[in-house]
Amino acid sequence: MLTFPVPKPASSAPSHHDVATTVTVAHGDGIGPEIMSATLRILDAAGAGLRYDTITVGAAAYAQGHTGGIAPAAWESLRQSRVLLKAPITTPQGGGFKSLNVTLRKTLGLYANVRPCRAYAPYVPTRHPDMDVVIIRENEEDVYAGIEHRQTDDVVQCLKLYSVPGTERIIRYAFEFARAAGRRKVTCMTKDNIMKMTDGLFHRVFTQVAAEYPDLQHDHFIVDIGAAKLATRPEAFDVVVLPNLYGDILSDVAAELAGSIGLAGSANIGTEVAMFEAVHGSAPDIAGKDIANPSGLLLAAVQMLVHLKQPKTAALIHNAWLRTIEDGVHTADIYQAGPSTAKVGTQAFADAVIARLGEQPSAMRPVSYTDAAPLPTARPVVARAAASKSLVGVDVFVHFREPHPRALAELIRPLAGPAFALQMITNRGVKVWPDGHPETFCTDHWRCRFKLAPDWQTVTNEDVVALLSRLSAAGIDFIKTEHLYSFDGEPGFTLGHGQ
Repeated sequence: MLTFPVPKPASSAPSHHDVATTVTVAHGDGIGPEIMSATLRILDAAGAGLRYDTITVGAAAYAQGHTGGIAPAAWESLRQSRVLLKAPITTPQGGGFKSLNVTLRKTLGLYANVRPCRAYAPYVPTRHPDMDVVIIRENEEDVYAGIEHRQTDDVVQCLKLYSVPGTERIIRYAFEFARAAGRRKVTCMTKDNIMKMTDGLFHRVFTQVAAEYPDLQHDHFIVDIGAAKLATRPEAFDVVVLPNLYGDILSDVAAELAGSIGLAGSANIGTEVAMFEAVHGSAPDIAGKDIANPSGLLLAAVQMLVHLKQPKTAALIHNAWLRTIEDGVHTADIYQAGPSTAKVGTQAFADAVIARLGEQPSAMRPVSYTDAAPLPTARPVVARAAASKSLVGVDVFVHFREPHPRALAELIRPLAGPAFALQMITNRGVKVWPDGHPETFCTDHWRCRFKLAPDWQTVTNEDVVALLSRLSAAGIDFIKTEHLYSFDGEPGFTLGHGQ
């Protein structure tokens, strides 16, 4: 029997069928209103006992001038209900508009994205009929901070930010989820063979937290080989926890491997608020045609019911949906001759699920849900004292159009002292001075590393400012600086390639 607990925020009240629980609802854009209508009809027919507070998001909010895609009044509804059921929305093309999903996840602290990816063979085609994987994606950090800059004619940058508390919180959530859901193993994937500090942090915290869960297996893969194994042997995985970018990519891959991304629902869990949504987009090309599959949003609503402490109603709906799929009543996106017996539209599919409430699948595995206690929020693995932090140098990034690092070195090397010495110059992370190689391709974006001079005891921010003043007076176009620190005597920076 499948268990799939999702924690509820401590401030939510228990849901009873005779006491309606308010849920904030966003009908979305494109096919959103159609699949939301179908989903709400099924929830009501199952006796979920919900009251819906509708908010304006997406196209209508963008049209009103709200660049984040959400009207200000909607925030109060979310603060009151603490639960959002959201249909897909369309973000306008062009600059000046923010992704609503990113806005909601970061503003509301929805740090954990939970995406179950289960196969429904033979009724939905898949090469992996035994696949049953849950992807847990960190939702707030990584390159999704959206901190990007154009720095030179040739080069733009995006900052990749991981924090210890954010990393620990998502990893601990993954282990707590696995334990509560009766899962056997948690797998972590990173690229820490290349990004030794950011992805290295994620891997290191994973190993530390895993030691506290001896009842669960754990392993780690470099993300490229891990992704390849997920694509070919998904049955080898159970719960997979990933940083934001990798999790975004691999959760979509896993959903499609299971059969169809159109069937995938997801939960976005925070300590105070939770959001439930389909994984797929708004599909404006089929909007208004009554052919969209509401399954992704419906299965997200099932997760929502577990979150609201309605496990029996969640199982009632999920099993009726499984029976509908098993009976071959399919929308056009998954219809196939043989397993399918009827091709139906959005609302007719909802009617078919409603007609099967109280039934269970006979061939596929039925589901049951546990009325799990709220999962704990992150706590430190060990008490962390502040490290002894010392400034030992500075990386100065400069815009220099000549393609010859020696010319740049001759300009800036005399300007380093007395506190600093020019240690090296890199271009796109590869050392090109001293002892560079003539084959290395260079752009106009250079990193000049200044370290503490051999006969100098300590450096300060004032020494950095003085260095920058000398560079500026010499006409050097510096565009960015990064201080180099040691923490408890260990360098807080990497060397880079070719060093």
